Amino acid sequence: MSEFLDFLRHKFAYVAFGEFKPGKFEEAKQLYEKAISTYHHGFQGAYLLQIPNTDKGIAIIFWESEQDMAENQSEAYQEILKQMSPLFAITPQTDFYEVVSEIAPKE
Repeated sequence: MSEFLDFLRHKFAYVAFGEFKPGKFEEAKQLYEKAISTYHHGFQGAYLLQIPNTDKGIAIIFWESEQDMAENQSEAYQEILKQMSPLFAITPQTDFYEVVSEIAPKE
């Protein structure tokens, strides 16, 4: 029964839509990757998407739970965010989502 209940548990996604100052996307990407490297318990993977030839992007970070995300907000992570903050052209729009459908390709 527990395997079935584990199957029903959904993961969660933290999603941020951002726009960086001109030419700052690469620097922000490096800081993003550094921040992600600080994550441990509950971290399920991450993506950084960029609209080609722009400084606009979307960060998606998957977690087992919202609590896991909160527990990974270490001092090192906070310091990286401080370094990234001045690179934004505007304040990013962020939300936390429950993944309600996940479809993998057939093998």
